Amino acid sequence: MLSTTIEIEAGHGVAEAYVTRPDESAHPGVLLYMDAFGLRPRIYEMADRIAAWGFVVMAPNTFYRHGTVEDLAAQGDLSDPTYRDEFIAGAMGRVRSLGSGLATADVGEYVDRLLELPEVSGDGVGVTGYCMGSAMALRTAGARPDQVKAAAGFHGSNLATDAPDSPHLVAKNARARLYLGHADNDRSMPLEKIEILEKAFDAAGLLYTSEVYPDAPHGFTMSDMASYRADADERHFKTLESLLRESLTP
Repeated sequence: MLSTTIEIEAGHGVAEAYVTRPDESAHPGVLLYMDAFGLRPRIYEMADRIAAWGFVVMAPNTFYRHGTVEDLAAQGDLSDPTYRDEFIAGAMGRVRSLGSGLATADVGEYVDRLLELPEVSGDGVGVTGYCMGSAMALRTAGARPDQVKAAAGFHGSNLATDAPDSPHLVAKNARARLYLGHADNDRSMPLEKIEILEKAFDAAGLLYTSEVYPDAPHGFTMSDMASYRADADERHFKTLESLLRESLTP
């Protein structure tokens, strides 16, 4: 893999982003939104696997307002539930501060920067997000319907809220193929919220798939945590590969 770190001039500062691709050839672009635990080896590993399918993948530090990747990195073992809980308690302040307004403002910058990369081909991109990144994936699809051809979210949190700019409402403007893989028994996205999201998508006439992964807790794709489920993770990768290939490959 050919991998590097770039800087994105965002609206409120400079955001680092991990960029990876399989070779020197041009390929379609994919935007990967991290979870609340930030950019780290597991996110890079996931980006590399997606890139190996024939894509240029960019994973931005969406918490750039709070510090660099190094500043915000976990100092302990995230597979230890005690340390994980301690870390996420601090990270939730960053999640809440990002808010819908700042998230929506940023996503356009990320799409534009990805499309500007000389190694990216075509005028459309794919998006995938995890945990809070799922909400950003939906916002990106809704905010940039002309560029986003496919958007996916896995173990997403708070995708359907009472706010007038809830992610599921912003996504009603999308023209992308959408996929959502929900975690089973997820307090941040219970079944009643999934039903609200699906009814809104049906009413908007969106092309989407929404599935609950059984026996897969929140964070099931993250191999550096105790919540990891290998079977659900492999299912996620196979589903995502099909979505991206069918939507972005000429």
